[in-house]
Amino acid sequence: MNIGFKFNNTYAKLPDVMATKLNPVPVKSPKLTIFNHEFAKEIGLDTANISTNDLAILFSGNKLPEGSEPLAQAYSGHQFGHFTMLGDGRAIVLGEHLTPKGKLLDIQFKGSGRTPYSRSGDGRAALKPMLREYLISEAMHHLNIPTTRSLCVVETGEIVQRELPLKGAILTRVASSHLRVGTFQYLRVKNDISSLSKLVDYTIERHYPELKDKEHKALELFKAVLKKQTKLIADWMRVSFIHGVMNTDNMTISGETIDYGPCAFMDYYDPRTVFSSIDEQGRYAYGNQPYIAEWNLARFAEALIPLFHREEKKAVDLAIEAVDQFKSIFKGDFTEMMKKKLGLISSNNDDEKLIKDLFEIMFKSKADYTNAFMYLTNGSVPQDSLLKDSKFLEWEKTWNVRIKTGQDINKAKDIMKQNNPVIIPRNHLVEDVLEKANEGDLTPFNDFLSLLKKPYEDLSDDKQKQPAPLNSEPYQTFCGT
Repeated sequence: MNIGFKFNNTYAKLPDVMATKLNPVPVKSPKLTIFNHEFAKEIGLDTANISTNDLAILFSGNKLPEGSEPLAQAYSGHQFGHFTMLGDGRAIVLGEHLTPKGKLLDIQFKGSGRTPYSRSGDGRAALKPMLREYLISEAMHHLNIPTTRSLCVVETGEIVQRELPLKGAILTRVASSHLRVGTFQYLRVKNDISSLSKLVDYTIERHYPELKDKEHKALELFKAVLKKQTKLIADWMRVSFIHGVMNTDNMTISGETIDYGPCAFMDYYDPRTVFSSIDEQGRYAYGNQPYIAEWNLARFAEALIPLFHREEKKAVDLAIEAVDQFKSIFKGDFTEMMKKKLGLISSNNDDEKLIKDLFEIMFKSKADYTNAFMYLTNGSVPQDSLLKDSKFLEWEKTWNVRIKTGQDINKAKDIMKQNNPVIIPRNHLVEDVLEKANEGDLTPFNDFLSLLKKPYEDLSDDKQKQPAPLNSEPYQTFCGT
């Protein structure tokens, strides 16, 4: 069956050490759970005359599309600060599809069976977490945040044994590539400098072609990735997103968000917020994300040091100098992002203090992050804790004077509406629709997904705007299912 895949598999041509070629493990009884027809059409696929049964067979791996060259990628990673040799333990990249706009996209199965990198894992995935990644990745896309996308989820008809028996499923993930900081670490720890150099050239050709004629390509690549990552982390924080597992193997070179395992969205503002069940020390808390991004980038620079300069000391100095740029670049990106959330178009020396004061007030009053900014945008969202806080009311007066001084108030409000979502995937709502979907009722899931596709449009349904009660059970997310 042909749905329009046009494979041009450049990664498969890289040195053999970087991947293992193998096919997905067939599944017992594939059944299509959800398919992203809108996205499929966008990337040049035509499913109009393909039955759901045939789609299930194709996207379970039971039948491979013509032109695919399936492989599991090798990489390493610092996981919670500890270095580990890794690889695609339950994922297989079918190949790279060339879209009508000339963009190469990885088509990857997640949950497609054991690979040489599976270690003790079974290579499979469960239905709920695959639907979760589908939901959150699509929500992030419509929030205008760089992300991998989800094409479909197929139930396998098999049971995945975790603490409890779970329904098995395979997610089809689409990415600009699956190149990670850990991909470069893998070659560096093997001291395979020749392959490392080829990987740099490949990455530049695929993601940063404007750098291919630069004299110091590896260093320029690092600087470009750093800038992409500062903007990405600022965007995460704009919408209260907490990735939950910012290991170096989960930091993409393209600047896309990847891996939606233990991720969640913060309701009540607290920079210490952590949801991941295994993050007992708060390493990947909301407010720590910039520091971890910088730490991960330092590991990226370490991997590239042999290519920065032939003299080791000079190479190390260049790496330190480049990594040291993170703080100032991120501060600029974060401040610019916050100014947009507050409608501050013009510049004022007091803007940083205005932002800092607001966060202090929100923290002390346990304000809902999303609704606080929605209140400032249009005044229509209840924010009882803030409106009872005299310090916030004083702050609001100062802000109102600032937003009306030396700038177009209508333009300022328009910018705020573009940067302050009304709807986010609130954790308790996500869990509710996932539980129903797991039981076979996809209607709430699809209804919620429809709302998440229009996150900046105001709604009359206040249910979508309310956080879970403060006194509710602490929310936890989990990895590896």
